[in-house]
Amino acid sequence: MRITITARHFKLSERMKRYAEREVFRLKRYYDGIIDVDIILSWEKKTRLAEINISVYGTVLTAHERSEDMTKSVDRAVDKLERQLKKYKDRLWGFEHETMGSEPFQGEVEESFGKAGG
Repeated sequence: MRITITARHFKLSERMKRYAEREVFRLKRYYDGIIDVDIILSWEKKTRLAEINISVYGTVLTAHERSEDMTKSVDRAVDKLERQLKKYKDRLWGFEHETMGSEPFQGEVEESFGKAGG
């Protein structure tokens, strides 16, 4: 997992950089196929904006969050991405199960042949 951090309109402290990396690394628990992570932290008048983009196989998941504290913005964005990763993973698993499950269809065909023949 490659992590890129960009700070806009302020100088990023080492402490904040480590914090953002540690929080994003938490996402590895939910899905192992994360390729790239782009963290964009920006400083506006009274709000702090955290934007996190995650590249997984075939898709990019994005979360934007604003608050008055940068750590709170990062936490909320990571929480949004946790939910998105869980949904993404469920969709992947659901798709695989749908393609493999052809037994109910065969059972219906056998029943219809049994009724027609008898």
